[in-house]
Amino acid sequence: MDTPQNTALMRALAEVPGPLPTSGVVHITLPHTERFTVVGNHLAQNAALSTAAVGFAVRIQSLPQGTEVGIKALAARFPEGEKLIAAALRELEAHGYLQRTRVRLPNGRMVTRTVFCNHPEALLRPRPADASKRGPDLVAAPVAVSVPAHIPAPAPAPAPAPAPPHVTAPAPETHQAPAPSPVTRQSVADHRPVSTPRLVPPPTAPKAPPRPLPQPRELTPGLQQAAVALLSDLRRHAPGLVLSEADIERLTPATATWLERDAHPDTIRRALTTDLPQPVKYPAKFVRHRLTVLLPPPLPGTEELAPARPRTVVIPLQTCEGCERAFRSRTPSLCRDCRTACEQPAA
Repeated sequence: MDTPQNTALMRALAEVPGPLPTSGVVHITLPHTERFTVVGNHLAQNAALSTAAVGFAVRIQSLPQGTEVGIKALAARFPEGEKLIAAALRELEAHGYLQRTRVRLPNGRMVTRTVFCNHPEALLRPRPADASKRGPDLVAAPVAVSVPAHIPAPAPAPAPAPAPPHVTAPAPETHQAPAPSPVTRQSVADHRPVSTPRLVPPPTAPKAPPRPLPQPRELTPGLQQAAVALLSDLRRHAPGLVLSEADIERLTPATATWLERDAHPDTIRRALTTDLPQPVKYPAKFVRHRLTVLLPPPLPGTEELAPARPRTVVIPLQTCEGCERAFRSRTPSLCRDCRTACEQPAA
């Protein structure tokens, strides 16, 4: 099987015109007549994109319109994993090749609409004055134009030679042509230097740092022992929550904080084992998240729970120093009758 292929390749190599380079790749370019996709060098040679992102861009561009290109759909179609596919799609979104939005259908169903552009930089270039009237033609222009640019002619034909003067002659006379021909526009776009910076959507914002683990006011031996027992017992109630000794040691202070705030162990267990994702890929991170996010506040005291009411001032009882009768006064003194008797002058 290998010998005929190698022989055909060497025969095609011998037919390449001109001297061959002493090193590097040698291209044998054959024209495609069916089942081909045109890919621009701005994508194939983009140093800012990974090889996986460029490959998936080519694959998505080659699929028919309406084909599902989600992460799971691509993972079912190609051998790469979901993580690699998700990272490649994020790169394409950051560079403007891909856009995913949530839209609502007329029947009320929410779906993800994926839009792929084979040349996002061309959308940012200034358009002619009548570009708004020729919107559908601009969409089809890159596909129709780039085909002859990437497919070399099998042999020079004398017939097309007089065609360019006939097409380009009216252009300098009128100066008001609606737009240059597709071939002229493509040749100018391919050969002019790019001096303006790349205007692509900015990358996604970095994620906020995770919340710190709750810490108790005092990690007593009793709280630590109860927290370790509760975390070790989680796998009996949820087989997916299997924690290592190092994980239990890191999560013990957070669990002790729940116990310190008078949370019952059954309450903590239900908070950690209810509505689990299937499967739980990272049990320690999942338990850490729930211990941090679902932490209850401390229980209020009796003073906080007492209803607000007007304050009543109570004057204490005092004993009269003269007659030893009880009366109300803020300070020890004589009663009213004794004060009156003392104030009257002696007869």
